Amino acid sequence: MLYSAEYGWGTAFEQLVAGIVAGFDPARDAGWIAEVNGERAGCVFCMRQDDETAKLRLLLVEPSARGLGIGRRLVEECVRHARDEGCRRVTLWTRDCLTSARRIYRAAGFELESAEKGSENGVELVEEMWSLDLA
Repeated sequence: MLYSAEYGWGTAFEQLVAGIVAGFDPARDAGWIAEVNGERAGCVFCMRQDDETAKLRLLLVEPSARGLGIGRRLVEECVRHARDEGCRRVTLWTRDCLTSARRIYRAAGFELESAEKGSENGVELVEEMWSLDLA
């Protein structure tokens, strides 16, 4: 509901998120939930794409916790985990309107690989693929 309220994205996005979560394999993947004063404040998943590549998925920081460095810390933990698991690369997919997340990715060393126009619930946007080499 957060992305619907903030960006006008609809049920197709909710279905996409549900599909990502349904694909979580605890034998291969990891996830973190950040808390502030006992309340959920954010999350991220590190999911294996293949033997050498991890995908950073579903980075989210609640509006009440933004500006506290939680997003940066979640991304750092995901990258650390991928490196510890022997991955040589981390990829992620995002959208251009998620400016704070994009700033975090760039600061963590991710580089923009590709961008293409898209839409979500009739809202025009640019979909981006980013990557970070760990080798």
